[in-house]
Amino acid sequence: MRLLSRLLTPTVTVQAHCDLPCGVYDPAQARIEAESVKAIIGKYAGNDNAEFRTRAILIKEQRAELVKHHLWVLWTDYFKPEHVEKYPQLHDLFWSATKLAGAAGAKGTVDPAVADQLLAKIAEIDTIFWETKGGKPA
Repeated sequence: MRLLSRLLTPTVTVQAHCDLPCGVYDPAQARIEAESVKAIIGKYAGNDNAEFRTRAILIKEQRAELVKHHLWVLWTDYFKPEHVEKYPQLHDLFWSATKLAGAAGAKGTVDPAVADQLLAKIAEIDTIFWETKGGKPA
């Protein structure tokens, strides 16, 4: 039995990193939804029709929820401990961005300044993301 155990014990330790999921992550998904939130806020402000404004709020809240989803997928699935070590602000950046997308942020307001703050946080995440990937593709 010891011989079999010795034969089956690995002699080399390997590390792997997924090519498929990491190859498809992109903060652009969160940015596009955040841009939609900002555009909807503008349309809401420019229209007095109650039904239109109700629909605008509903759609804005859905888009803000998608921003949170895309940010959390990046945070939990793409970024690794070595990224946090190199960019120690990442945790706070994601926390702040998802708060800005949530009920206390863009989801719960029609203030365009909040949408601008959210877009600025996503831009910071985008910069770090592409630095970890070795630069944006041409």
